[in-house]
Amino acid sequence: MIRELPWRAPQDCFAALSPEPYLAFLDSAATGDARSQLSYICLDPFKILRDASLSTLAAELARHQQIPGPLPFTGGAVGFFGYDLGLGLEPVASRHANPLNLPDMVIGLYDTLIGFDHTAQRCWLIMRDRPGQDTAARANTLLARLTKTPTPAPLPKLHWQPDMDRAEYIALVEQILSYIRAGDIYQANFTLRHTALRPAGLDPASLYLALRAASPAPFAAYLDCGEGLALLSASPERFISLSSAGEIETRPIKGTRPRHADAGRDAALATELGESPKDRAENLMIVDLLRHDIGRVTQIGSVRVPEFLQVESFASVHHLVSAITGRLRPGLGALDLLRATLPGGSITGAPKIRAMQIIDELEPCRRGPYCGTIAWIGFDGAMDSSIIIRTLIVTPGHVLMQAGGGIVADSQPEAEYEEMRIKASPMLGVCGG
Repeated sequence: MIRELPWRAPQDCFAALSPEPYLAFLDSAATGDARSQLSYICLDPFKILRDASLSTLAAELARHQQIPGPLPFTGGAVGFFGYDLGLGLEPVASRHANPLNLPDMVIGLYDTLIGFDHTAQRCWLIMRDRPGQDTAARANTLLARLTKTPTPAPLPKLHWQPDMDRAEYIALVEQILSYIRAGDIYQANFTLRHTALRPAGLDPASLYLALRAASPAPFAAYLDCGEGLALLSASPERFISLSSAGEIETRPIKGTRPRHADAGRDAALATELGESPKDRAENLMIVDLLRHDIGRVTQIGSVRVPEFLQVESFASVHHLVSAITGRLRPGLGALDLLRATLPGGSITGAPKIRAMQIIDELEPCRRGPYCGTIAWIGFDGAMDSSIIIRTLIVTPGHVLMQAGGGIVADSQPEAEYEEMRIKASPMLGVCGG
């Protein structure tokens, strides 16, 4: 069943439906941004895969047919693949335990969703028939819930504790620079985690709406992953998109400058970023890495770089972005593409495997979902995904936030620390950090 509904803003529908278990909100939240055209609220999954194999997921997707509809995604898999899942795909052994018991993957299979076209101001309820269930009654129950307008819960203050102080961070950046000088790597993405105890009464959906307001992003998302785990993402970065015809695009971000309230100063910062030799070199390295990664599964000669070193502006930062495209080889699908590319090159470094080994050596904890990918994969084989950055991870007992940046030969450790703080600031400030 596909039924067009009266237009209502996606965030209002989300607020009404957020108590639903395993709700997934793929939220193009950057108003007026060409990258923010489509959003989806997926709910009532008919199956949950937790720490399953990619092959198992591929087999599950193959059992179902696409529902023709007005939007690119009309049902399929939605969830996350964590950074540490990618370690095993390369493979890279990790020294870190998993004291918070964070899963490497949680994926729901959804045949019930509301899709939104922001440009046309249209939205649709998409619901597949289920054996033994009355589809019309299910739809009416869902639509009745949309009439509610709950007030977001008040947000308690979070008391953030970083895993290292400024001096420790700078010392470890210096250690990465020594690896670069020794010829081990050209670049490594180094990050710092902040942790807060989860206050009693914290509502992840209300926290997400506050993050969304503070940092609207084109690849934002909210995932209720069950068992007290939720991902609240304000990601500016697409990882990989795949059309049902096999066309691939990935858009790595490398290079950052803060936004400024003064329009002239803001424009000058964007120009400075676009002309920075250090940031351009950093981006170029990741373009080469991702050309290699997608080249594992693309048709020979199909890989292109149609956009190179373009400055894109977001709510709190300017970023330097490139685009790499290709065509998937016949007989391969979205899971083969993820197997070849996880974790994303923009949050590892180059050469990729050695950079991942150094990250594991120097960062004090495993990354978990952070720096993995949130993705939807349609029953027709199409996919879109984001890099899990600018993200709050809510666990039963804690709230986690991580940020960092790419370290290259001419990086200045003090400047890298300040860049990390710029990226972390919107997340830390949502609850008064």
